[in-house]
Amino acid sequence: MRDIISEIWQTARRNKLRTTLTGFAVAWGIFMIIVLLGAGNGLINANLKQSDRFLSSSMVVFGGWTSKPYQGLKEGRDIRLHESDMTITEREFSDNVDEVGAQYNTSATISYGQQYVSTSISGVYPNHTKIDKVEILQGRFINEIDVKDSRKVLVLGNKQVKELKCRVGDFLNVGNFAFKLVGIYKEQQNGRSNAFSSYTAIKRIYGANTDDAGRIEFTFHGLSTEKANEDFERSYRHRLNAEHQAHPEDEDAVWLWNRFTQNLQMEQGIGIIRTALWIVGLFTLLSGIVGVSNIMLITVKERTHEFGIRKAIGAKPWSILKLIIIESVIITTIFGYIGMLLGIFANEYMDATIGHETIDTGLFKATMFLDPTVGLDVCVEATLVMIIAGTVAGLIPAYKASRIRPIEALRAD
Repeated sequence: MRDIISEIWQTARRNKLRTTLTGFAVAWGIFMIIVLLGAGNGLINANLKQSDRFLSSSMVVFGGWTSKPYQGLKEGRDIRLHESDMTITEREFSDNVDEVGAQYNTSATISYGQQYVSTSISGVYPNHTKIDKVEILQGRFINEIDVKDSRKVLVLGNKQVKELKCRVGDFLNVGNFAFKLVGIYKEQQNGRSNAFSSYTAIKRIYGANTDDAGRIEFTFHGLSTEKANEDFERSYRHRLNAEHQAHPEDEDAVWLWNRFTQNLQMEQGIGIIRTALWIVGLFTLLSGIVGVSNIMLITVKERTHEFGIRKAIGAKPWSILKLIIIESVIITTIFGYIGMLLGIFANEYMDATIGHETIDTGLFKATMFLDPTVGLDVCVEATLVMIIAGTVAGLIPAYKASRIRPIEALRAD
């Protein structure tokens, strides 16, 4: 075996260009498939993290503007949801709706001692922590008693608390009112920091003179297919539109954010992206295989004369076959490993640079690229595929060369 490796080394040194081209074809194919899959995974992981912030079996309902005239009323009317809409949601759609809540948003300055922050305050119901997956670090979230008694309580983000230099149990000034800090939640890296309070307290202080109930949010069950969700949305929108004298088919009067259908669409999109990436990656790998095959064919043809001499002095067909196979395996293994390392390094570089960047949309911050890596199993499998392909590519011409008669091989150019 040592003699064979030494002979392969000498052959590679004599044919540096041929060996380099073979190795480049192998390394490039593996490098590209790893980088492509890593980049695709980076986009997919960012979208999955963004969608994971919300409960999939939940909806948020917003008021909009009418886009169709109805019963003598013109289009363009501002539709504001009322608390009666919450009652309709809870009573008339109880077959699918679980917990109904609402969110009323306002802006205020929160101060503690000499420190202050200007932020948005969301008056919410207890189910908000399930719908938007708020992670409590200390204390608690808004509960039913807070809403029932209109308690002036606050739940702040950990960064807000650090800036105000306060702790759970302290009383903070919100405008001209004192609110008790009852909880601290973990702020999302790609989201804005809101303060939370009880819905009834915020509505009483900031929205007492308006019928606007803010936005309605609720969890649901029994809607496991896209068609079931579409049917529910149509029926629900018709009912609320009737409550506000809007056209039954006017989708702009009441806007529904259905997290379930959003997730379905995202899963379909992710499936298409994964398939496309694998197709492109496999074709890239195939181009490397074709390159290796062509070079191995040329290699065997160039060495036909050499093989004739070997057979003339007593070499058996198996020894020639073994020499070419081992040479193919060694070249593809070494350069395949190099391509795999370079691909992993490129993915790590992407993760260290653009993998931590966020885009501020104005409403929230979104990470567009996250953890662009590929599993070690995929890297190894891609390398093994190239090694096997290189071996097969060398095996076919090597078998023909090993079967050629010495006199015919010696006549070859």
